[in-house]
Amino acid sequence: MRKVDLNKKFKENTLLKAAFDFFTTKGFSKTSITDIVNQAGVAKGTFYLYFKDKYDIRNRLISHKSSQLFRTAVEELGDQTEGLAFEDRLIRIIDNIINQLSENQSLLNFISKNLSWGIFKNALTAPASDDDINFSDVYYGMLAEAPCEFQDPEIMLFMIIELVSATCYSAILYEDPCSISELKPHLYDSIRLIIARHKKAEKALENKEYESQ
Repeated sequence: MRKVDLNKKFKENTLLKAAFDFFTTKGFSKTSITDIVNQAGVAKGTFYLYFKDKYDIRNRLISHKSSQLFRTAVEELGDQTEGLAFEDRLIRIIDNIINQLSENQSLLNFISKNLSWGIFKNALTAPASDDDINFSDVYYGMLAEAPCEFQDPEIMLFMIIELVSATCYSAILYEDPCSISELKPHLYDSIRLIIARHKKAEKALENKEYESQ
């Protein structure tokens, strides 16, 4: 990479880091672009070379941080998921991500407060950095390797993500209604039910049994 490109990347990363520090301590609504550029040590005009506004840098951060969670999970699991059923592989990844968020509660707070499906989907399909993993490729690769087909796989993923994000936040931060360790077995049973509901083979079998009654 050329020196000028390295310098641009450094400034962008410095702005992202400054924004993340403010968003996780001061809060998004109370953080100004002036705060971010002063912390980063760059001119305000430099900010607009990389980001449209404060919402843009927030969305880029969510995309980047979400992709980092998936990257860490995939790298740490390595070949441990080889040969496992689709649902077991996905739950292993989810379990790793939950553990990461349990250890980094400021990141959990930031992502949970600002996450929307549109931003998250963008994180899955269009990584913000060359260092980020494209989880869409991982997810659809896992689907392709599964012995059965799935109906509406994007909706299935949406429901799983909504379930995980909605239940884990309170369990991790406040142990409400229980600790995350107590919640996990119930959560993973529910994920298995969602996946089972989307398996085409099982639906066809259920319909056949129903028609024969």
